[in-house]
Amino acid sequence: MKSVLKFLRDWTLPVSMLFGTLMYLLFAYTPALEEAAVFFDPIFELILPWFMFLVLFVTFCKVDFHKMRPVAWHGWNILVQLLTVALIVAVILYFHLQGNDLILMESALTCVIAPCATAAAVVTSKLGGNLESITTYTFMTNFITALLVPLCFPMVDPDVTMTFWQSFLQMLYKVCMVLVMPMVLAYIVKHFMHRLHQKIISIRDLSFYLWGCSLTIVTGTTVKHICHAQTSVWFLLMIALLSLLFCIVLFVVGRLIGRHYGCTVDAGQASGQKNTAFAIWIAYTYLSPLSSVGPGCYILWQNIVNSLELWKQRKIGEKYS
Repeated sequence: MKSVLKFLRDWTLPVSMLFGTLMYLLFAYTPALEEAAVFFDPIFELILPWFMFLVLFVTFCKVDFHKMRPVAWHGWNILVQLLTVALIVAVILYFHLQGNDLILMESALTCVIAPCATAAAVVTSKLGGNLESITTYTFMTNFITALLVPLCFPMVDPDVTMTFWQSFLQMLYKVCMVLVMPMVLAYIVKHFMHRLHQKIISIRDLSFYLWGCSLTIVTGTTVKHICHAQTSVWFLLMIALLSLLFCIVLFVVGRLIGRHYGCTVDAGQASGQKNTAFAIWIAYTYLSPLSSVGPGCYILWQNIVNSLELWKQRKIGEKYS
């Protein structure tokens, strides 16, 4: 039993992804479970934001708010994001892409334009990175994405009819609900409810395991989008490979930037770990729904990278212990 629990602790992320995939396939393709699948689908959609809220709330309870400030690598990471977004938009406009070619590039654009993942702070903390630095960057990139989307999407897709301010305020509302509210609550608990705060931070890796639970739901939803995509397997494979390419590039570039400032883990996670749930939402809201497959695949790739990083970190710890 101890070995099973140790395995689950060590491989929480891949186990969560595998479990989410199997559960979706089981309920989706077993006729006897069809009614149960219909019943649970809206429930999972309802509880997922609350899981993410709890993940961030628990994480922010450990943040020293006085240490949250911009640092040099933040600017370089943001510059890389802006240049990559500009390059993809330029390719779409210069070659007048349409059809599947446009969808392919839109799927890449949604991956790159997405802000730093809300769970990046959880993984960064597990890897020994700076929690305050990654939290500050997460806030910065969410507001930058809120500006980039209404600027870029009307250029790449003429069907986007929302005005800049409509789109900006809509995304700003989501940013406030996802990031600002749990931070405000964590600040109140940390400074005015000391006993509760101590109980929360005393539970080791609580935010990480909450993230594992939410990852199960997110993975199941991702598999659902892929299975219901109205296109060929070959085109889905192309989208998956392109998202893998961008995932690797963003992680590598971020780590290279961070190496110059002695914060390889922080900058690498900040650059490579994306808020794919947010990316899927903006793809569905503003672009072709099929382009959401890109960030859907990205969430699988980035968590495979996270799992390998955690495995490497664990091996280093075992070596020195």
